[in-house]
Amino acid sequence: MRTINLEVLDSDNGKRVDVFLTEKIQGYSRTYFKKLIEDDMVKIDGKARKANYKLSTGQKLDVTLPDPVELEIEPEDIDIDVVYEDDDLLVVNKPQGMVVHPAHGNYSGTLVNGLLKRCDGLSGINGVIRPGIVHRIDKDTSGIIVVAKTNEAHMDLAQQLKEHSIKRKYIALLEGRLKVEKGIVDAPIGRDPADRKKMAVVYKNSKNAITHYRVIELFESNTLIEAKLETGRTHQIRVHMAYIGHPVVGDPVYGYKKQRFKLDGQLLHAALLGFVHPRTKEYMEFTAPLPGYFQEVLDKLRSRV
Repeated sequence: MRTINLEVLDSDNGKRVDVFLTEKIQGYSRTYFKKLIEDDMVKIDGKARKANYKLSTGQKLDVTLPDPVELEIEPEDIDIDVVYEDDDLLVVNKPQGMVVHPAHGNYSGTLVNGLLKRCDGLSGINGVIRPGIVHRIDKDTSGIIVVAKTNEAHMDLAQQLKEHSIKRKYIALLEGRLKVEKGIVDAPIGRDPADRKKMAVVYKNSKNAITHYRVIELFESNTLIEAKLETGRTHQIRVHMAYIGHPVVGDPVYGYKKQRFKLDGQLLHAALLGFVHPRTKEYMEFTAPLPGYFQEVLDKLRSRV
C-alpha cells in the first residue's frame, strides 16, 4: 500500500476529483478512482469527498493505493463452440448463460476459463482477467464473438472496433409491433442515475450510441428485427429498444416485468460478425444460427398467425 500526495494547480481548478486523479496518476481507470473515493482512500485537505467534487487551486490530496491483488484464473474443461480458429484468433458461438470473462464474484465457468484450457496462448493486452477478449456480449445474449490469440491480432481488431469497421448484426425479438420498417436510434448511453447497475439513455456523463434496425417479421404483439451496431456501448441494443418503447422479449433488466414466455434471458442473438483478418488482411464473415429456445418462441408466434 502506498500514498501519493498531489496539489491542485491553477490549470486543474474546477475539475472533478475522479477526472483529476485519472489525469495525474497513470495506469488506472476513472472507475478505479471512483471506487477508491467511495472507500475513503482519497482525502482532500484531510476530508473524504464524493467523486464529483470540484477541486480548487491549492487543495492537497492524499491518495492511498492498495497493493494489487494477483488473481489466478483457472483453466476449465468447458465445451466451447468454435466456429473458426487459426494461429491469430478464434471465432466463438457463445451460448446464452455463459459469462465472457471473470469478474468480481464470478471467477469460474466463463468463456475465458474454457479458452485457457483450450489454447496455448491468448493476448495479454487486457490483463489476467480478460485474456484475448477484444469485445464481449452479455451473459444472456448468445452468438458470435472474436477472441485474439496474439497481442498483434488484438491491437488490430481493437482498432477496427474503434473505427466502427467491424460488421455486427444481431437478431432480436421485441415487445409490441413496430410502426416503421426500419429506423435509427441515435441516443447517448451512460449509467442510469437512479440505478448505477443499469445503463440508460442519458445526456450527461454518457457516450454516443447508434443502433440501426430493420423489421424482419411482424407478429400480433411482437416484432422480429435485425439490429446493426454502429457503436458498441454496454447493453446498447437492449437500452435503445427499451428507449423507443419496444424492449427485447425476456430481458430481465430493461424488459416487461411480466413475461409471456418462460425464458432464462433476453431473445437477443449476435448472428453475424465480419472483420478484416489482422494478418492476412482478408475480409472474413461468420454467422451463427438462432439457438433452439429462440426458434421455439418464433415457431409458437407463427403458429398463432
